[in-house]
Amino acid sequence: MTVALSRAGGVRRRVGAVLLAAPALWAWPIGARAGAQIEEPLADAVRSALTADVADAPPPEPPFDSIDDRIAFLRWLGEMSRRLRRRKPDDMERDEFLKTLWYESTRKGLEPALVLGLVQVESGFRKYAISRAGARGYMQVMPFWMRLLANGDERGLFRLQTNLRFGCVILRHYLDLEKGDLFLALGRYNGSRGRAEYPNAVLAAKRAWLPRGAGSAPAALR
Repeated sequence: MTVALSRAGGVRRRVGAVLLAAPALWAWPIGARAGAQIEEPLADAVRSALTADVADAPPPEPPFDSIDDRIAFLRWLGEMSRRLRRRKPDDMERDEFLKTLWYESTRKGLEPALVLGLVQVESGFRKYAISRAGARGYMQVMPFWMRLLANGDERGLFRLQTNLRFGCVILRHYLDLEKGDLFLALGRYNGSRGRAEYPNAVLAAKRAWLPRGAGSAPAALR
């Protein structure tokens, strides 16, 4: 499922992908290997909960319990924006991406650094990436999730918030299935459960996105 050529912990991973420069403009594959989330039966209660989770509308602005939480968020946003500028040079696009990623990750109890690391490994921060397995967007979500949880229109996975929301909900679902074991949950996300290469790559990328110094990670949404 992964579509980026990345370095993580000194390990180079060749991965398969087709990249879109825009929804109607295709580029050639850059690698030779891809994984994919595996469609598995869902209990009715699980499907209903996940469907409600992906449909839940966000507030206009992220809520904060205290001024300290807001200051921590703004520090995080400034630091991550500086680091991401080379990959996303447009200021407005970068700002929207980071705010959305922070909101969608923290609402599911995920570290923003973890989700940034996953996006780096999966798509190299390419919004319109498509893997040879058919996974789409920043978090390389498989189209069957749109059929299971939404209206079935896989084009929606190229929308920023939809892609990040589905990706974070799916990763949290896998974490719950694996009883909090992040290594196994990441392997399940990639369709390579039990193998070390993908989880190690994401965790190494996550460490590179941890805030430094005073810019500590903002608190998750309550």
